[in-house]
Amino acid sequence: MKPFKKILLTGAAGGLGKVLRQSLVAHTEILRLSDIAGMGTAAAHEEIIHCDLGDKAQTMALSEGVDAIVHLGGVATEHSFEQILDANISGIFHIYEGARVHGVKRVVFASSNHAIGFHKQGEVLDSDSPQRPDSYYGLSKAYGENMAQFYFDRYGIETVSIRIGSSFPEPVDARMLITWLSYRDLSELVRCSLTAPNVGHTIVYGVSDNKNGWWDNSKADHLGFKPQDNTEAWRASREAMPVLAASDPAKMYQGGGYTKLGPFK
Repeated sequence: MKPFKKILLTGAAGGLGKVLRQSLVAHTEILRLSDIAGMGTAAAHEEIIHCDLGDKAQTMALSEGVDAIVHLGGVATEHSFEQILDANISGIFHIYEGARVHGVKRVVFASSNHAIGFHKQGEVLDSDSPQRPDSYYGLSKAYGENMAQFYFDRYGIETVSIRIGSSFPEPVDARMLITWLSYRDLSELVRCSLTAPNVGHTIVYGVSDNKNGWWDNSKADHLGFKPQDNTEAWRASREAMPVLAASDPAKMYQGGGYTKLGPFK
C-alpha cells in the first residue's frame, strides 16, 4: 500500500517537476500535477490541472483532497521583481492558504541555495545560518521559508524547505562540483521529506555527497536522507575549465552568477 492517496506536485512541467513526476508515482495512488505550461496527457494515476499561481482561488483549489504538497511551481531563475512577484511570492501564500483551508499537513517546498547566496564560498553553513539572498529569486525563496515557519507556528502545517543546490544531469562547472544534487538524490530527499515524522519546519540543503561541501545537514538528520551520488567523475574536466578572477562575485559568493545579475529595467 502506498503511503499517500493523493499528492499535489506544482511546477510539474519544469525540469525537476518532470523528474519528480516519475519518482513520486511510487509513493501515491494519485499524483495531481499543476503548472501554467503544458504537461502532456495524464496517465491513469495522474490528474492534470493548469493553474496560474498568482490566481488565489485557482491555487487554493489545487489542495482540495490532497494529503501532501510538493511545491516546485514558480519562476525558476532570476528575473525582475515584478516577474517574480505573482508566482513566487503571492503564489507561496496561496499554496499555504490552500493547505490551511483544505487541511493539508505536510508541504515540501523547493527553496534554493540562492536564499543564502551572499555567504562566502568556503564558509560552512547549517540550517540555522542567516538568510543572505543573492537575487530577487533568492528573496522569494527566503520569503517562502519564512511563510513555511509562520504556517507551522500558527497552524501546525509541517514543511521541509529544501535549499536545492544545482540539480542537473551532471555538474556543468567547478562551482557545481560542490553544489550538485543528482536526480536520484533529489527524488530520495523529497521522499524522506514527505514521510519523516515530526519535521516541524525543517531546512535541509539539497546536495549530493560531494567533497569540500559548504553545507552541513546535521540538523536535518531526522529526515533520514543519505545521498548516494557525488561529483568526482567530473572533477578533472570541470577543474580544467577557465578559472574566474578571485574578485568576481561569482567566485566569491556561494550563489555564483546570481550575485551579479541585474539590475532590471
